[in-house]
Amino acid sequence: MIVIMGASGTTGGALLRSLTASGVPSRALTRDPSRLRAHLGDSASNLVEVLPADAADTASLRAAFKGARQLFLAMANSPAQVELEWRVVDMAADSGIEHIVKISDPVAAADSPVTLSRGHHAIEELLRASGLTHTLLRPYAFMQNLLLLAPSVTTQGLILGAMQNAPCNWVDCRDIGDVAAAVLTRDDLAGGTYVLTGNEAVGYGGLAATLTHMLGRPVRYVDLAPHELRENLVRHAHMPPWLAEHVVEIQQLAVSRPESPTDTVARVLGRDPRTLDAFLHEHLGRFS
Repeated sequence: MIVIMGASGTTGGALLRSLTASGVPSRALTRDPSRLRAHLGDSASNLVEVLPADAADTASLRAAFKGARQLFLAMANSPAQVELEWRVVDMAADSGIEHIVKISDPVAAADSPVTLSRGHHAIEELLRASGLTHTLLRPYAFMQNLLLLAPSVTTQGLILGAMQNAPCNWVDCRDIGDVAAAVLTRDDLAGGTYVLTGNEAVGYGGLAATLTHMLGRPVRYVDLAPHELRENLVRHAHMPPWLAEHVVEIQQLAVSRPESPTDTVARVLGRDPRTLDAFLHEHLGRFS
């Protein structure tokens, strides 16, 4: 049995849909089972077992992991992420889970300038020490997060950032879900580390130019100083300060360490990754 931790999230939901489409049974964990069941509909009821679970509740984890062999671990970024994921890994090991697939970070390292990336490194180290077979998925920026830019594009024709002209790797979460499904169902892929991107690196200036062409009206990228972006995200996007700081850190990292795409998705799946242009076309109504 494959357990999906974070089945209501962007990557966990993508994995759930990928497994279901392939007829692979799974156990989906969520804090709100009724909502997830309603979202899945009757078509998935024979393949997906939905259970309530919370990373802070060891009893719910113990029940959720019973009889399972594999675990997909994806949790929302937060200051408590290391503590919560450590608890999940410990409980998985105690419950007989043999293989954990973790959503990590492309720059996870002890000396990373990104705070949350240092946290992902700490969790990776725990996985190594656990003796469990583990697979690390290290995706770059989610295309789905571009939808957060839609309000300012719609109302002001602006994209705000602090990335200068740096290229940025984007990856569609559906490709992450498909890669996760592959490593959970193919023994030859288990135990690896996979850095996931789309097929091109596009900065905010290029993104603004593409939206200008698609929308038929001007969209401008305005590059801010890091402190200006941080203040804007807290004041106008209502982000908690730790999350605004994270956004600034990863954008500044793209400036200091220029990004370029990998061919990992194509090698694992035998097809090209979804493109940024296709994603924007699919969601163009959100930016109109």
